[in-house]
Amino acid sequence: MTLAIGQPIPDFTAAATGDTTVSLSALKGRQVVVYFYPKASTPGCTTEGGDFRDRKADFEAANTVILGVSRDGIRAQENFKAKQAFNFELISDKDEEVCKLFDVIKLKKLYGKEHLGIERSTFLIDAEGKLAREWRGVKVKGHAQEVLEAAQALHAAG
Repeated sequence: MTLAIGQPIPDFTAAATGDTTVSLSALKGRQVVVYFYPKASTPGCTTEGGDFRDRKADFEAANTVILGVSRDGIRAQENFKAKQAFNFELISDKDEEVCKLFDVIKLKKLYGKEHLGIERSTFLIDAEGKLAREWRGVKVKGHAQEVLEAAQALHAAG
């Protein structure tokens, strides 16, 4: 399935940190940033999560919820969240249901070996549950700020 800008995102429900379950439908009326990262507690993912953490108040002011997603188990996600003091929930997507919905599982090369993994990607969903923006093959530096500016512009336009 290919997601297109302006199209509704199919609802999903997933296990998240804080002993919670996240449903997209339950967040209707708020904008949602769903960012996918390859692996909890790795350098790039730690930096990216920290950048979102440090801008959370600004995202909140723009009526925007932040959700991080990786294939790590819930315990790894809880440890990552606690260690980095992330102030938003992380989704454990071991069965890749959410990853497949957003089509972020790609063939990657690491040390000359090919494997399937998460392509660092971010999606901004509007308050109606429609895809507003997407970023694929994300470079961490400056990314959270760019997403924040898009969320603020979307909120202002709404």
